[in-house]
Amino acid sequence: MKRFIFLLVVTTLLLAACAPSVATTAQPAATNPPVVIDATAVHGEFDINNWDSVLSAAKGQTVNWYIWGGSDSINAYVDNFYGTALKERYGITLNRVPIADTADAVNQVLSEKQAGKEVGAVDLIWINGENFFTLKQADMLYKDWAQQLPNSALVNWDNPAINLDFGNPVDNMESPWSSAQFQFIYDSARTNADDLPRSYTELKDWACANLGRFTYIAPGPGGFLGTRFAKGALYEISGGAEQWQKFDQALWDQHSSALWDYFNELEPCLWRNGETYPKDESELVNLFANNEVDLSMTNDITGAGRWIADGRMPKTARAFVFDNYMIGDFNYVTIPLNAPNKAAALVLANLLLEPEFQAAQILPENGFGLGYAIDVNRVTDETALSALQSAASQLGDTATPASDLANSLVGDSAAEYQNLLEQDWLKFVLQSQ
Repeated sequence: MKRFIFLLVVTTLLLAACAPSVATTAQPAATNPPVVIDATAVHGEFDINNWDSVLSAAKGQTVNWYIWGGSDSINAYVDNFYGTALKERYGITLNRVPIADTADAVNQVLSEKQAGKEVGAVDLIWINGENFFTLKQADMLYKDWAQQLPNSALVNWDNPAINLDFGNPVDNMESPWSSAQFQFIYDSARTNADDLPRSYTELKDWACANLGRFTYIAPGPGGFLGTRFAKGALYEISGGAEQWQKFDQALWDQHSSALWDYFNELEPCLWRNGETYPKDESELVNLFANNEVDLSMTNDITGAGRWIADGRMPKTARAFVFDNYMIGDFNYVTIPLNAPNKAAALVLANLLLEPEFQAAQILPENGFGLGYAIDVNRVTDETALSALQSAASQLGDTATPASDLANSLVGDSAAEYQNLLEQDWLKFVLQSQ
């Protein structure tokens, strides 16, 4: 029963991601007369309603997947699993294009639009949030494709966690890849689980009772987990999460000062008195592993599992969540309007939803560590269902209990709050020291 509950949880997680959301927001192209791109001229002849014609058009193509390249383990997972399968099954070559942040790919597409290039360089982007919305507003996304993928039948498109991306309708222009939820990590060998804080209010009290044993990642580009941590605090301080699903400047003005009061009151209790903050998850993991702080952070469904597998955390590391306001989301792939190899991009997007790869992606040893994008209740093939159940059962004690994830889960805020929060944290917390 616990395995079944876990599967239900991981398929309803909201984010993520996680990795695409570390990106800075792309900048819109300069205003010029609009460039009209003929999508059919770009991707060649196929009928998206006839999957065999898509496969035929894709054979021999190279799909240029622009993907955040900051994790060696994720890079290896992509190459070894998807690259091999694309070549062996479909005769498609995967060209993984590593980027520092997702905005780089978005700006590439916007620049191509500005230059009037009907055939661009980008076939597929790992994306979510503001970067998706930027391309959508620029009318540079291939339309009406996501729910035409054969494996899209396994996706619960009725779930607003999936059909809304940071509050923006997906509108059949991106397909989910995986899910993530914010969690904390502690070492059970040095911290008693009964003593852990279970809310942001309790966290401040805990940090000040254990001076210097806690810090958080600086919100901002590269510090996505820090931004997500701060958003959770905003939810608790303002009394709820749902009100933040649509942007409201007046709502921000009403509650943001209390948020900065919270962080400024927390600051003297932090590691090094809050004079400096880890810039990303890896730096925080190092502090945790070196016994400089007692808590780390993660978005991985595996909890501490991936870091234990990497040898960077002790085997006694465990994940946990607060009782509420633990933000989760889905992350996606999208196809630019001027993608040169749309058929191959469609095949790859469909492959990402294949149950065998969905099962593989949650296992720590494979290096990805994010949750399912598909609804396992829609999987009718017994072999595929068995693989999904087996993978979930292998996560063990290093992962947050499924019931805790479910009880604490909330959605992310509207995309407009992202930059607003990050910029104001710099102004009212970091620079106010």
